[in-house]
Amino acid sequence: MVRGESNARMDSLLDTYRMQGYGHGYLTVHSIKRQIDGALGSNGAWLLEPYVDLPRSTGLALEQPESVQRAAEIAMKHGFQVNTHAIGDRANRETLDIYEKLFKANPGKTDLRWRIEHAQHINPRDLPRFKQLGVIAAMQGIHAVSDGPWVATKLGPERTKTTSYLFRSLWDSGAIVTNGTDTPVEDVDPIPSFYGTVSRVTKDGIVFLPEQRLTRAEALKSYTLNNAYASFQEKELGSITVGKLADITVLSKDIMTVPEKEIPLARVEYTIVGGKIKYQSVAKAALK
Repeated sequence: MVRGESNARMDSLLDTYRMQGYGHGYLTVHSIKRQIDGALGSNGAWLLEPYVDLPRSTGLALEQPESVQRAAEIAMKHGFQVNTHAIGDRANRETLDIYEKLFKANPGKTDLRWRIEHAQHINPRDLPRFKQLGVIAAMQGIHAVSDGPWVATKLGPERTKTTSYLFRSLWDSGAIVTNGTDTPVEDVDPIPSFYGTVSRVTKDGIVFLPEQRLTRAEALKSYTLNNAYASFQEKELGSITVGKLADITVLSKDIMTVPEKEIPLARVEYTIVGGKIKYQSVAKAALK
């Protein structure tokens, strides 16, 4: 994702940044990244109502909606995808408003697949808009379990329940939900994020909003096919299919069938990229 440029500079250079499958499929660049608010833990997420633990504040707008809209207009002009960091419920609403305005102004432009990165706290009124607008919720299951023990101290129990980490609600609405780890905020290892998505078990052993869990099949899809779709690469990535790149990870345990508590114990045995083994565990290497 292209970020860090002023809108004027981005407008002049965006076409030169475009790459498709550079280096035999390793790098594609056709999206921009904006950040409309901060993080919940630091009271920086932009909320519709004040924080419970800081009643004088509703968080921060790190970039004004007008600037984000201008960046999105430039992206639309150059045929780039827009991916906007939005944590708080107001940040998500403002971002959806911007997207909707531009979609209506450009009815001839379709299959845009614009995204909201994190989409952590969403007012129930805005939840159906993801499906309606075709906006992708690019979420991270690991955040739900890392943040779960303290979210209610920021939002209160009722707002936490109705707005926070709505994996199941978004999925059932028909929205495209993806998964990741948000490294380096969290460790890059995908197994804990997969486990958090299906179990919602926090580090202190509490099940955080269990009604928002996904099934293992759904969690796997969020990590594979849905991520490929979100990056316009569903014809090359996301499944073991003839004609796609042979990118495969072999684990020490079948995370689709082992008892749930054993999922975090799974380790990577092989990483296969383009049909070639790029990594193997020490244990596997010793057997050869």
